[in-house]
Amino acid sequence: MKRMIPLSLILPAALQAQAGQTLSEEQLGELLFLDPSFSVNRSMSCSTCHDPGNGFSDQRENVGARMVSLGDDLHSIGMRNAPTASYANTAPPFHFDAKRKEYVGGQFLDGRARDLAEQAIGPPVNPLEMALPNAVEVVRRVKANPLYKESFEHLYGIDIFERRGEDNTTPPAYIAFGKAIEAFEHTGEFAPYDSKYDRFLKGEYDMTILEDLGRTLFFSNNNVNCSSCHKLKMEDAEKEPFTNHEYRNIGVPANPELLALGQAKPGFIDHGLLENPAVSDKKYDGKFKNPTLRNVAVTGPYMHNGVFKELRTVIAFYDHYNNPGRKLNPETGKSWRQPEVPATVDKKELKAQPLTDRKVDALVAFLKTLTDKRYEPLLEAQEKPGKAY
Repeated sequence: MKRMIPLSLILPAALQAQAGQTLSEEQLGELLFLDPSFSVNRSMSCSTCHDPGNGFSDQRENVGARMVSLGDDLHSIGMRNAPTASYANTAPPFHFDAKRKEYVGGQFLDGRARDLAEQAIGPPVNPLEMALPNAVEVVRRVKANPLYKESFEHLYGIDIFERRGEDNTTPPAYIAFGKAIEAFEHTGEFAPYDSKYDRFLKGEYDMTILEDLGRTLFFSNNNVNCSSCHKLKMEDAEKEPFTNHEYRNIGVPANPELLALGQAKPGFIDHGLLENPAVSDKKYDGKFKNPTLRNVAVTGPYMHNGVFKELRTVIAFYDHYNNPGRKLNPETGKSWRQPEVPATVDKKELKAQPLTDRKVDALVAFLKTLTDKRYEPLLEAQEKPGKAY
């Protein structure tokens, strides 16, 4: 793999490079990913909501304890928590598996983007995000930078800016914009596989008793059912993404704090996979993509709407389906709220043995071992007294 431009790169200096220079597709994608030029006010980039320094998630303290992301206009918000972009490159293209009768893969929480390239061209023209008026304006801003212009012509053809797309509306240069970012997202920057768990598999790390108990529970079909949705390969296989890339409704409730912000229509319900134009069968209502659990300990809050702030709460939420003693949400002190879409909750996958508090702690400890090495200081920061994270 070609050596990448460091993530600490000071963008303005790089973007003023002289015409005649060109970049590899991965290097071009990295600059595009980090560059705020592709938002209406030039203040927001892909890395704003997928911060390389924070597990490729949005950790800005701007909207309700990070439950959703603030747009470039400093007013608009979406209704979904921005998922981590780390290990997103492990997802296959969106498709229907006829044998399993399940939708698989794709990008966004409802899979509406077939792959990373298609996902990358969505936010720049989303009015709630980067808010540029159209793809033509994105391409105009690409052409305005000599380094970008030369690199696009070198990588995608000298006529890339003159060609018309098959539908005569989407410029091929805009498609190339997405392909470049996809190339960057397929590098080891996004999937280093160097967590304590990966080092454990190589004999380079000894798990604590609590971590190892959590690992045993996680992979056990007789205790909890984590691995039915968050395991793709055999137990302890290398480069496990900790998601099967399928979609489930686990009964997540609506987030009252998010609804209280007033930007959703009255009676708003997020229908998940059913919001995908390719899906019409109502049995998929309320299902969301099973997220990777890699870096999960440093990329909260959790669920599609950011309704849970702590990882331990997530484990308790799963346990409340099977444990009569787990009646209260520890974050609110109140009973768990009803599912946002109750009719399609995947009750079979939620069946498990009740957990003791120690087993909950063990699962949390194991999930922390899935943190990439460079983000381990974030875990340490969480544990400092009085530190809000």
